[in-house]
Amino acid sequence: MFDELINKLKNDTYITLETTPSHSPVFSPIIETIAELGLDKLVDGFTTTDNPLAKLKYNSLFAAKMLQDRFHKPVIATMSMRDRNKIALQSDLLGANEVDVRAILALTGDPATISDQPHTKGVFEADSTLLLDIISCFNSGIDYGGKPFTCKPKEIYPFAVINSYAKNPKTLQKKMQKKIKHGAIGIITQPIYDIQSAKLLLELKEATEHSSSAELIFGIFPITKLRTAQFLSAHVPGINVPNYWIEALRVANEKGVEEEYRVGFELSKKLFEDLKALHPKIHLMTANQFQIAKDILK
Repeated sequence: MFDELINKLKNDTYITLETTPSHSPVFSPIIETIAELGLDKLVDGFTTTDNPLAKLKYNSLFAAKMLQDRFHKPVIATMSMRDRNKIALQSDLLGANEVDVRAILALTGDPATISDQPHTKGVFEADSTLLLDIISCFNSGIDYGGKPFTCKPKEIYPFAVINSYAKNPKTLQKKMQKKIKHGAIGIITQPIYDIQSAKLLLELKEATEHSSSAELIFGIFPITKLRTAQFLSAHVPGINVPNYWIEALRVANEKGVEEEYRVGFELSKKLFEDLKALHPKIHLMTANQFQIAKDILK
């Protein structure tokens, strides 16, 4: 399962779909929606998020296990440094390993101060490279303290993230280099909204030391509402929504909701096709708006 995913990442087209577990003790409704839409047949794998924006959600590792069991496709489970110290990280990895949850997206995590849980404190023993280093140790048969396991864990496949935009591109390159150095085999970008940014990211990655050991994966988040474009542009660091995109949505918004959606979807669909033609390694994020995902992918 994982060998096929990694082979596609390195040598073929590669498409994963993000799922966001909800504020609920059940994940199965999300699985059923994916099944009803046939999305499992349109992607190579899935990801599960880990309490994004520090908001309480269903556990990403359990969600990954359920997705894999249902669709027999690999899932990249997110693990955040915000919520676990190095003991908890390693314990979760050990448990996940036996049930074959073995692709891990290492995140530093959103600040605990924005949580919906009162007086939450972040752990943040280090940034996401600590988790990448822990995974490297596990793949060598030892824990982070250097103690050999009674039996070697099955191989774990580490992924990381990177912003899609920075005023100083060298900043992005340094972050890429750091994550590649710490073992990431796939680096997923924040959502990209123009082809020139995508080309620049590829150039920066290719100029990075040991670049061949990791693949860049373009993140796409379809925008079908003006307010979404404005929010991302103004409030989310590391994302750049071009002015022409915002202006097109503004004009469409004045004509009504249906026109706004149509224009936003067409822009998003064209971006998907252009990025796929440039570099067919795509991670699609739709905030569980799975019909949009299907319409983009089909």
